[in-house]
Amino acid sequence: MAKNILKILSIFIVGAVGGIFADQILWPYFIERPLFYQYRLEQTPIYVTQKQETTMYVQENFALREAVEKVAKVVVGVKTKTEAREILEGSGLVVTSDGLIVTLASLVPPGSAFSFFVEGQWPNYQILKRDLTNNLALVKLESSRLSTVGFADLEKTKVGERVFLIGTDFSTTTPRAVVNEGIISFFSEDLIKTNIFEDQVVRGSPLFNLEGKAVGLNILDETGRVQTIPINVIRAFIGL
Repeated sequence: MAKNILKILSIFIVGAVGGIFADQILWPYFIERPLFYQYRLEQTPIYVTQKQETTMYVQENFALREAVEKVAKVVVGVKTKTEAREILEGSGLVVTSDGLIVTLASLVPPGSAFSFFVEGQWPNYQILKRDLTNNLALVKLESSRLSTVGFADLEKTKVGERVFLIGTDFSTTTPRAVVNEGIISFFSEDLIKTNIFEDQVVRGSPLFNLEGKAVGLNILDETGRVQTIPINVIRAFIGL
């Protein structure tokens, strides 16, 4: 009889200790931190971040498309045949609705024959002045009611800001637009550098911010990287 009582007590004690152990160690672990719960905690932040990044990317692309459509008409194609029979091609920017445009002086050297293409037309022109130091030329087209854009506030322009250019490609019967985009990698009062690489076709093309405002006119360095003559330098040259 005593042996049976001791056996029952032993079973009771072992069961109680096991219950306490399970309650204190194993049970909270599986109830409070199950594997599927840990997996969900680890995966949810990644999913949310990816969703936010995707949304921002779509919004930026939509803003870029809208800005390109908004400013495409202010880009002027410039084609020149020099005295040495060299063909120069590039672009310029409409600055007033009555036909004032600005382009690179290197695209319109003296003694050459010029053609300007804007809004589907090849208007007559007059070269008003050149600034060889800043590589700028002011031209008056015999056109009216041309589209214009605002000028960017360079005091608010920052390194890392997203920008885009629109140039003119003369390789087809009717000139067409060339678009490229990137960011500002360096900024000063005299020069803006981007991370965009292009070929000669974009010389003189305007650089715009995502608001559709003109940041400046583009030139290329020896590596093909797009650099920009700031709009403040251009405004001082024009007198606006």
